[in-house]
Amino acid sequence: MFGLGAGELFLIFIIALLFLGPKKLPELAKGLGQAIREFQKARDEMMNEVNKPHTPVTPTEAKKDVEVTATKVETTETNPESPKHS
Repeated sequence: MFGLGAGELFLIFIIALLFLGPKKLPELAKGLGQAIREFQKARDEMMNEVNKPHTPVTPTEAKKDVEVTATKVETTETNPESPKHS
């Protein structure tokens, strides 16, 4: 694990136990576990989105998307008080 042996991991655990105390260490481990799970979930969702099969767009659908976007741009340019999205 990260190129660390059992001795190094044990030393890190002892130092963490001394600095954080026996009450805070389980809370820290729980938070770390949740963060790792959330990261893995986000990674899996991103990989699923990237590996999703591409569905071809018909020319009429593409033209409709361009028209909708052009209308939004025109509306934003003619109404300077509207919030701009970056």
